[in-house]
Amino acid sequence: MNNFEFKNPTKILFGEGQIENLSKEIPKNSKILMLYGGGSIKKNGIYDQVKEALSNYEVVEFGGIPANPEYSVLMKALKLIKNENIDCLLAVGGGSVIDGTKFLSAAALYKGDSPWNLLTDNKPITEGMPFATVLTLPATGSEMNSGAVITREETKEKLAMGGPGLFPVFSILDPQVIRSIPQRQLANGITDAFTHVLEQYMTYPTGALLQDRFAESILQTLVEVAPAILKDPADYNAASNFMWSCTMALNGLIQQGVPGDWAVHAMGHELTALYGIDHARTLAIVGPNHYRYNFESKKVKLAQYAERIWNIVEGTVEEKANIGIEKTEEFFHSLGINTKLSEYTDEYSETGSIVSKRFTDRGWTGLGEHKTLTPSDAEKIIEMSY
Repeated sequence: MNNFEFKNPTKILFGEGQIENLSKEIPKNSKILMLYGGGSIKKNGIYDQVKEALSNYEVVEFGGIPANPEYSVLMKALKLIKNENIDCLLAVGGGSVIDGTKFLSAAALYKGDSPWNLLTDNKPITEGMPFATVLTLPATGSEMNSGAVITREETKEKLAMGGPGLFPVFSILDPQVIRSIPQRQLANGITDAFTHVLEQYMTYPTGALLQDRFAESILQTLVEVAPAILKDPADYNAASNFMWSCTMALNGLIQQGVPGDWAVHAMGHELTALYGIDHARTLAIVGPNHYRYNFESKKVKLAQYAERIWNIVEGTVEEKANIGIEKTEEFFHSLGINTKLSEYTDEYSETGSIVSKRFTDRGWTGLGEHKTLTPSDAEKIIEMSY
């Protein structure tokens, strides 16, 4: 197991009725900017619950943060923060709203020329305006980590940021919100969380036995609850396990002491930036072929995964590893997720070369757990995914 340091300061309030505890967690006399997305929270009752809990606070609202948090939209929110002298942010939404709020947390205190530099400078964010979250869509784990991804339509870019200054102070996770989530978003959430685990697990053995078991338990739970949550989102037990699995998949715990890959995300982000494909679906497009392309370096963990998640106990390491990849694709298909780029766009023929050039221009010449995946490799993986 590799050396590591681990600290996660985010407080979690999990369970039914936790939204009413907002007033116990936010300091008195705070001036709050409440951020949300397209307005679904006004249809499912969450908006009213939050407003009731914050009835004794001064609350300014900013809605309309899109599914991929757009820089130009967030800049309007940043102007509001400064004009209204906001001192506390509250994200009420899924990963996109929370990621956008993290950007605003950092941008509110940023002294540089352009807040976009927070993403292009590749420096850890060490300070930000205090913020909290009310999670409405389990998927990204953003409610308990310090990372964010922001899109800029103007330049067709989707870049990541993060650092110790971007942890939520607290997050409220009420599984009851899941009953109003559309099937497409539920499938996306399961796929997103599943791939988050694979990015931290599907590398090479380091003797981190407990970390492997942590990761495998999340994968097993997602496989187990997926049919139940898609059949009946109001199933509180299934919803609870789904929500907590999504959080645990990317709160920093399972990545400690082990190598991480994240090349799947790097390539997937480009597909979203270019074609607007749902983030989770880009991961399903790229992931299986990433494992096929890097089969030799990943086959031991792939075989372990096939044994422990899919009960494939017969065959050679190579045979089990290949079945593991096939089972992963089958799982995505069972959720209604397509796994070929051509199933999402007709304009895919040059995608591999476009992504390769973008990686080269950014200096991303060595991705993956070994830092050896080149832009040319990414081009070939994406072409395999057409």
